[in-house]
Amino acid sequence: MNTADLGLPVAVPSTALFTDQYELTMLQAALRSGTAERRSVFEVFTRRLPEGRRYGVVGGTGRVLDAVENFRFDETILGFLRERGILDEPTLEWLADFRFRGDIWGYPEGEVYFPGSPIMRVEGTFAEAVLLETVILSILNHDSAVAAAASRMAVAAGGRPLMEMGARRTHELAAVAASRAAYVGGFHTTSDLAAGFRYHIPTVGTSAHAFTLLHDTERDAFTAQVDTLGSGTTLLVDTFDVTEAVRTAVEVAGPELGAVRIDSGDLLLIAHRVRQQLDELGATRTRIVVTSDLDEYAIASLAAAPVDAYGVGTQLVTGSGHPTCSMVYKLVARADSEEPGAPLRPVAKKSMGAKTSLGGRKWAARRPDADGVAEAEVIGTGPVPAELADRQLLVPLVSAGKVVAREPLDAARDRHIAARAALPLSATQLSRGEPVLPTEYV
Repeated sequence: MNTADLGLPVAVPSTALFTDQYELTMLQAALRSGTAERRSVFEVFTRRLPEGRRYGVVGGTGRVLDAVENFRFDETILGFLRERGILDEPTLEWLADFRFRGDIWGYPEGEVYFPGSPIMRVEGTFAEAVLLETVILSILNHDSAVAAAASRMAVAAGGRPLMEMGARRTHELAAVAASRAAYVGGFHTTSDLAAGFRYHIPTVGTSAHAFTLLHDTERDAFTAQVDTLGSGTTLLVDTFDVTEAVRTAVEVAGPELGAVRIDSGDLLLIAHRVRQQLDELGATRTRIVVTSDLDEYAIASLAAAPVDAYGVGTQLVTGSGHPTCSMVYKLVARADSEEPGAPLRPVAKKSMGAKTSLGGRKWAARRPDADGVAEAEVIGTGPVPAELADRQLLVPLVSAGKVVAREPLDAARDRHIAARAALPLSATQLSRGEPVLPTEYV
């Protein structure tokens, strides 16, 4: 299902202006020079992982498919471009009929990637493929950053549930995308209702400190919440005195109290004390949820604590210090003419420093060792070696302009769990290190 069809406030009628002006001015110049219809291949890749990271996570592929389908220039958009004098009339007429009719291949969402991995390959005429650069990079850079942070937090949590609660820490539309990416990376629920409605992610939420402060006493607040939501609710116990709040919570809800939430203080120490107190009060099945500016390192530090679930906000939706993956979109091959059968010529920018790229239409495969554990990311432009034929990573996403790879979000989430499990064990270390797999070019 194309989620943009829902007509939600978080959707837009067209993604055509989610682009940089130079994409359109390049189009105009290419139309004038007669090169716009040359068959071209663009690839998305990153030259390096964020510093210290051992693997990346592909996030946002499903959103890219929606964006490509909705990349349309209606009369309002064309009028804006005309009034600003950005494009001439022949180019505006060309855009009025624009539909992407090419092919897109890519790593499926949830897959891991490494430096040089051809995460997405867009093939079509230069004119149609160049227009998609900015919107594709915008989605993949943001969502992959959040998914990678989520994956690291999921590793640190060791199977304990994770709640995404960062909507108030980012742009309202980015919050929805972040919730989706976090779910792909291993989170279980979100507090953001738009994300729940748009992507069917399970939602959670009970009360904040303001609800306690609204009432004359903490007991009154707890009573009102339990009367409304039942004894299985989660009560926030750190507004005043934690010990007194836990005692009151159990008195009000009984030993069937669902959970208590701790949002401040020394979480390791407080969690141990609260667990002991709950057990002494007979609430042995009451869970402990912690929040309070967590990241993967804070979660890992609580591994030995009696914590049952974590809520993460700011650090998650900002990529835990790396809000972008520095992915780029580069022309790697193009035809010498507009003839349909003209052969592709590898092209690449010559650059000093770190901004180098490799020309040619690429394939990618992940080579396993004798035990089935991944040992290298292999990338090539020629024939695929027979031993890697069934290990190729790119799959068709769009064929002749038609989306062919829509899938439930849970499929991407499950894929990521499997892909991460197939990496060397050192991939799960949170300490700084080099990419866990080397990239080999053949």
